[in-house]
Amino acid sequence: MLRIDDPREVGLAVKQFERRMELAGLVLHGADVPRIWKEFRSRYVFVQAAGGAVTDEQGRLLAIHRLGRWDLPKGKVEKGEEIPVAAVREVQEECGLQQVTLGESLCHTWHTYERKGELHLKRTDWFLMQASSKEALVPQTNEDITEVRWLNAAEVERLKSETYPSLLSVVEAWEAAARSRT
Repeated sequence: MLRIDDPREVGLAVKQFERRMELAGLVLHGADVPRIWKEFRSRYVFVQAAGGAVTDEQGRLLAIHRLGRWDLPKGKVEKGEEIPVAAVREVQEECGLQQVTLGESLCHTWHTYERKGELHLKRTDWFLMQASSKEALVPQTNEDITEVRWLNAAEVERLKSETYPSLLSVVEAWEAAARSRT
C-alpha cells in the first residue's frame, strides 16, 4: 500500500506502479481521500461497464475467451442505458444467448488500460444472472471472443490462474453466492 498525503503525489505513485509489472493492483490512501481520488480519476477517461456472472442449471459459470485470457462477459454501458439492462445486453451479445435472467448485484471492479494512446479507468458493475445451457453459445468474434463455455468447478479454478487480477474478486463473489444458495 502506498500512502499519499498530497494529491500532487498521485502521478508519481501511478508511474511507480506502471513500472512494476508484477504488481496486481494499486491502493492509494491518505488524509484526503476525496481529493486523491479526484486527482487519480482526472488522469483517465472514465468508462462505465457492466457484466454478468452467469450460472446454468448445473451450477456452472459462463466464461469467454478473449485476447488469450479467460474472462466473464461484460461491456460498455451505452449513453442513457441503465446499468443492469446493459449487463444483460452485453452477456447476450458476447455469448449469443437469447434468454438471460438478471439476478442481484454482485460487486464492482475497477481497472485501468491504455487504448489508442489514451488512459482509461473502467468501473464494471457485476450482476448474478441465470441462463440455460440448452441454448447454443455463439462467441461475438468482432469483439475478439474466440470461445464461450460453461465451466465446472475444476475449470473455474483453472480460470483463476488464466484471467485478469481484477476478475478474481468477481469469481470469488460468485462462488460465495453459490455456496449461500446451497
